[in-house]
Amino acid sequence: MAKTAYKTSLFIFRRDLRLEDNTALNAALNQSGQVIACFIFDPRQIQTHPYQSTPGLQFMLESLNDLQQQLQQQGALLYIFNAQPAHLLQPLQQDLGIEAVFVNRDYSPFSRQRDNELREQCETLHLAFHSQADLLLTEPEQGLRSNGKPYQVFTAFHRQARLQPVSAPQGLAAGKLSAKAYAGHKPEVIQQLQQPHQNALPGGRQAALARLAIIGNCKNYLAVRDFPAMAATSQLSAYLKFGCCSVREAFYSIQAELDPDHPLLRQLYWRDFFTHIGFHFPHVFGHAFDRRYDGLLWRNGQEDFWAWANGQTGFPIVDAAMRELNQTGWMHNRLRMIVASFLVKDLHVSWRWGERYFAQRLLDYDPCVNNGNWQWAASTGCDAQPYFRIFNPWLQQKKFDPQCAYIKTWIPELQRFPAEVIHKWEKHPQAGDYPRPRVDHGLQSQLIKAQFKALGNTTAPAA
Repeated sequence: MAKTAYKTSLFIFRRDLRLEDNTALNAALNQSGQVIACFIFDPRQIQTHPYQSTPGLQFMLESLNDLQQQLQQQGALLYIFNAQPAHLLQPLQQDLGIEAVFVNRDYSPFSRQRDNELREQCETLHLAFHSQADLLLTEPEQGLRSNGKPYQVFTAFHRQARLQPVSAPQGLAAGKLSAKAYAGHKPEVIQQLQQPHQNALPGGRQAALARLAIIGNCKNYLAVRDFPAMAATSQLSAYLKFGCCSVREAFYSIQAELDPDHPLLRQLYWRDFFTHIGFHFPHVFGHAFDRRYDGLLWRNGQEDFWAWANGQTGFPIVDAAMRELNQTGWMHNRLRMIVASFLVKDLHVSWRWGERYFAQRLLDYDPCVNNGNWQWAASTGCDAQPYFRIFNPWLQQKKFDPQCAYIKTWIPELQRFPAEVIHKWEKHPQAGDYPRPRVDHGLQSQLIKAQFKALGNTTAPAA
């Protein structure tokens, strides 16, 4: 057997809940006599906080149960710890003799701070620290313009990013995964944290592979992707968020089953783009990317926000989407744009309120992607929807749910009405238990346009 760099290494699972094509895990196995594979419940993330997602937590716990089974099949353990990661290193060094720590890189402000703490503690304890690129198709340092500055327009970013090769997926490297008993291992934490939620999708590697196996069903994706009543999207986002499959596996499955230039690939690069923006411009977590628009005067009506969040606005396509989100943790991408535009530009509620609500409800919540999408819809972000282009919910539902099949699925109060009545609800709302439209879309659109126009003529403060 070839001599390895380390006798015992620690690998920490985070957003990579799989064994195959796991870059840092394979690096640890290749360089170590044995690898202790663990997952750490960081109290800063698990304890109640404003951005905690119950559906997302449930999806992650299901994925961890699946990962435990994968490791058991390898004759190994998934070690479970409950502490801040940096605080664990010294006892693991003393008790298990770890010499190195391996992780896959992450990019949000919290993730970067956590990994800086890990790196500093490794230096203090004279442990090697290895952080690998795994989560994205392109690293933030790769997605730069010729002048060394980050792209702020997706089209230009995408053109450059597509030129970079994407590594082929790799299996699980040979090597020894530890099954040694350890008193600090707390497998019961997974069950203690269970808060069962009827998610739209189950978590785990097997479910991710099942989604990839039917990716060929997205052959007509471009033509039908915007119709929420049709199962026309890949629904891979949650599996990519938690790494139940790798982005490389998704990339090559799409190319093999569909087309080397299939439009779904573009969505993977949007994910990269928003992650790069969050990495290079961390002020977006709390401020508009375009700081001029921090000056927007939001009404932030509590009753308006409650009506939006609970699907009671009197705008059927908006309400159906929010009810599905609340019940299942899932929302179709077209609907995410519609409800975001409605909250910001019809109800004049800050995009940050919507960003936080989505974080609490989405099972695929990703800080960078969620922020990027909300700022796009709010016209405050980079390469955003122009402020004067405002989604008209009446036209959107007529175009993308013409028979109201989706609306009637989630709004039983409207099931007895024909589609033509539902599409004209703002003009002739019927008596009953479904509310009248809360606002006049045309009037509210004009008011928000005037605000944007006034602020657009000012100079943006330094980020």
